[in-house]
Order: sequence, then C-alpha cells, then structure tokens
Amino acid sequence: MGCTFSGFNAMYDAANGGGDVWINDIRFKIVRQLGEGGFAYVYLVKEVTSDSSSISAGGLAKKVKDPSHLSDDGTYAMKKVLIRNNEQLELVREEIRVSSLFSHRNLLPLLDHAIISVKPTQEGSWNHEAYLLFPVHLDGTLLDNFKAMSAKNDFFSTSDVLQIFRQLCAGLEHMHSLEPPYAHNDVKPGNVLLTHRKGESPLAILMDFGSARPARRQIRSRSEALQLQEWASEHCAAPFRAPELWDCPSHADVDERTDIWALGCTLYAIMYGVSPFEYALGESGGSLQLAIVNAQIKWPAGPKPQYPEALHQFVTWMLQPQPSVRPRIDDIIFHVDKLISKFSQ
Repeated sequence: MGCTFSGFNAMYDAANGGGDVWINDIRFKIVRQLGEGGFAYVYLVKEVTSDSSSISAGGLAKKVKDPSHLSDDGTYAMKKVLIRNNEQLELVREEIRVSSLFSHRNLLPLLDHAIISVKPTQEGSWNHEAYLLFPVHLDGTLLDNFKAMSAKNDFFSTSDVLQIFRQLCAGLEHMHSLEPPYAHNDVKPGNVLLTHRKGESPLAILMDFGSARPARRQIRSRSEALQLQEWASEHCAAPFRAPELWDCPSHADVDERTDIWALGCTLYAIMYGVSPFEYALGESGGSLQLAIVNAQIKWPAGPKPQYPEALHQFVTWMLQPQPSVRPRIDDIIFHVDKLISKFSQ
C-alpha cells in the first residue's frame, strides 16, 4: 500500500535530509529541508521516475489536472505535518478540503496529499502524519525577500509594489467570489510566495489555507464574539488582524473584509517591510491592539524618491476600523488598476 509505505519510508532524520517518501503511489526523493514551523516541516523533493519514463509522463503528470503546475525538473515542495490528536487531524483534513475549492494562478495549488497512521514512539508523540505536495518557489516568501532587501536598504519599485499587490488581489477575488465566499484569514508577507522573473515584476502567489473559512459570520451574543476573538488569536497573525477580530461586538456581521484589512497591511509591508502597526511593539507602553483598533498608522522613511502619496491614501482607505465602510475586493481592484496605469512604466 502506497500510504503505509509512505509512513514507513518517511521516518528519516529530518536534519540530515535524504531518504525517500511515497505520497500515495508516487515516490519522491527528499533533497533538503526548506523550512519548519510548529509541527510542520517543508522539504524540497524530487519525483522519482523509472528509467523508461520522463518527468512529463511520470505518475504525478497523470494526476494533476493543470499541466502548468508540473515542474520541468520534477522538483516540488512537500509539507509534512506531525499530528498528535483528533483536533489537529480534523484541521489538516479541513485544510485539504478547502484547498481543493480554489483554482487560480495566484493561489498555491495542492497537487497531492496523503494522511497516514503511525505507531506513537512515546507518550504524547504524534499518531498521524500528513504529506501535502505543492509546486516549489525557491525565491521564498515576501518576508524572506524583505529580510534580504533590508540588509541592502533596498525597496521594491512603485511598479513592482503595485504589480505584486494586484496579483494578491486577483487570488483573493477568486476566494471572495465563491458561493459562499471564503476568507483567507491570514494574509501576510510570510504567506506570499515570490518568483523573480527577468524583465517583469515578480510572480506572487498566496499560500497556506489552514485558516481559510466561509467568510460571513453572524455574531449574536457576547459568547459568540469571544469565541471569534479566541479563534482569530490562534489563526490570524496579530500585526495583520482586523479590528473586529480583536474586539468583536456582541451583535455584528463579520465578512470577507477582514481580508481587506490584512491586504492593506500587506500593501504597506510590500513598501516598507513591516506591518503598519508593528512600531507599537517597540514603544514603551505601546499596544499593538490599540494601534490597530484606532488605525494609528505611521509612515517610515522609504526609498528616494519616496512612494507616491496616492499609495499611502490607498493603504489608509483599506485600513478603516469600521468594516461596514471598508472597501470590498472589487473596489480595490478597480483602484489598483488605475494606479498601475498611472505609475507603472
């Protein structure tokens, strides 16, 4: 059985890399570890094909609906999740289910997956492992790029800022236009993959749908409001979390405009490398929550020449504390296209 063999072969030393893993009936060689966080590890893997078959005719090529998602050299990113209890197991299953709902060039596609049972090696250790396979983007995330650019005091051009942002809008528009609409709930630079392209702006792809849920929720009691706040504290990165997820009224209609707030924070971050509210973390007596719920934005020194004031106004428009007056994704796309026409070369 492919899945059982997968679990057997996956018991390699993650630090040393190497070894093979099976996802269903397809075999992959682990090349190296790309990252880790929580109970998840991400590896660069390469599909192993028989000598008589090429990568383009390999096992994965027969399973993937969109051939543009296939790698020319057979390399992919594999996320391995160690699952300790039924709650974590259901979260992974939900991530797999939700990922299958989306099909857009600016949303990272799930190519294949497997969840297998393993025998716990000691009390409290994991009892399942999940393997999720994705296209690989070795230029890293926006966050990775910020770190490299900050070391050189480098910034994205106005044109690149707008083009990266426009792609994120396109991916979110796809999610928000489903029936029912889905919110990503964790839009942030660490969840945006970049691929640099010669002679054009980077390709931007939104990833990690572990927090994505139907966007529209009716809150009708204090208990429901507190439950939403608790959920958000676990699933939505604090510097990018919308005000209504910090302090939810007892009677509220929460919708996909929580993503618009995070999108505004992310546009600011594409320009300056951080959320517009992280300054509060470094101030004596500062409060991230207060800075967010009051939309207290500070504009740092940026590149010379500075970004156009129209970009600052655009960010401010998205960061309206009252969600009822915050724009929707189609409004955002209309205005970013006007800005692209004005400022892109």
